[in-house]
Amino acid sequence: MLSGCNTEVAAPTGAAATTEGETSVRRRSVIGTSLAVAAAMSLTACGGDGGGEDSKTVRVTLVNHVWTENIRKALPEFEKQSGLKVDVTQLGEDQLSDQYNVKLNAGSDDLDVMMYRPLQEGKLFAKNKYLADLSEKVKSDSAFEIGDFQAGPMQATTYEDKVVGLPIITEQEVLYYRKDLLTKSGFTAPPKTLDELKAQAAKIEADNPGVAGFVARTGKAAAVTQFSSFLFSFGGDFVDSSGKATVNTEQAKQAYAYYGGLLRDHGPDNISTDMSWSEAMAIFTQGKAAFYTEANSLYKNATDPTKSKVVDSVGFAAFPAGPAGSKPYNIPSWALGVNDSSENKDNAWKFIQWAAGKEQALAQQAAGVPGARTSVWANPAGTASYPKDLTEANTASTANGVGHDRPLVVKVAEAREIVGQPIVDAITGKDAAGSAETANAAFQKFLDDEAK
Repeated sequence: MLSGCNTEVAAPTGAAATTEGETSVRRRSVIGTSLAVAAAMSLTACGGDGGGEDSKTVRVTLVNHVWTENIRKALPEFEKQSGLKVDVTQLGEDQLSDQYNVKLNAGSDDLDVMMYRPLQEGKLFAKNKYLADLSEKVKSDSAFEIGDFQAGPMQATTYEDKVVGLPIITEQEVLYYRKDLLTKSGFTAPPKTLDELKAQAAKIEADNPGVAGFVARTGKAAAVTQFSSFLFSFGGDFVDSSGKATVNTEQAKQAYAYYGGLLRDHGPDNISTDMSWSEAMAIFTQGKAAFYTEANSLYKNATDPTKSKVVDSVGFAAFPAGPAGSKPYNIPSWALGVNDSSENKDNAWKFIQWAAGKEQALAQQAAGVPGARTSVWANPAGTASYPKDLTEANTASTANGVGHDRPLVVKVAEAREIVGQPIVDAITGKDAAGSAETANAAFQKFLDDEAK
């Protein structure tokens, strides 16, 4: 049993609650806000010894996630080693965001360690100085080995050259495919390039009436995450090094046209333009598509016989290379940071040292939660539970991966709506290039307004 006061607000768990790209665009409900405020009040009322640098209680706020369940089971070990007590508040994503809005805006010091989404609220938190600078702590701790963390995820938890968080859960985009359909159409290996992906999708579709050559997310905001790997692999990005919008470059226009065209020409019949990952995954796992690009974190949906009809034939491969090579996203979906208003920073860091350390990272990854440490991916014990071809795809993704999958801005949801419009337009056969020009003008205005 955990020490101290533990507050938990129930919310859905599993893949639907843990996929960074999908949950980032949910709307919060009034009920969620009320739950979060109630949880915040409850935590304040039973916050152990009240914090402070000499406090022996660390207040830790975590999201509903498999990682959290694993860490809670291991907490007695940490408490015994450190002599500290841990008070855990565990919330659903919307409730977590609402609590942070309430407490961080108020400058509350009764949050010590915070589990947060670097690509969703990381810039907002860092810009508002909600996150403590951990640079000196990580540099002075040689055993922690900050250099062991992958570059992409660390980029997302660094702000103005300061380490403000440590990535604990990562995602990379990979190619899911049907081995049996490839063999039937005479292909001996999955596509290594985007040109090969299009060609194989067309051939398999022609050979198998009723089966789509390709499926992926189509929703305007939801698709941005998976589209980003296509954008990077064509040589584009959302902004350039000076922070100017670049979704109208020739590379970006080609990426929009390719993604939209692949879905329009070889996607499911009567394809909708509001598919999330769950709808796209269902099409693939029910045997209705040959190829599917998606986050590796969702792979168990395709390999679980209770959810998937393609368990015996599903394969995984690295994201196919475009003109600029294979450049899938390699992102931290969740990280740990320290509230800058906390008066218990030293002990908060001790918790992060342990929770993001090599031992826990290995235990988490062995349990199916992909982490950000290079050494863990290189350790056979860290990949033993993964399909061999998925491990190989992940290795390739982490080597060439880009550390973001959406615009790195404060108002992420609004930005996704803007840069996602050309995806929808390309799928429906509209002028993708013209749509990209319109989106770029709107996105540049958005960036200018945000910079004011």
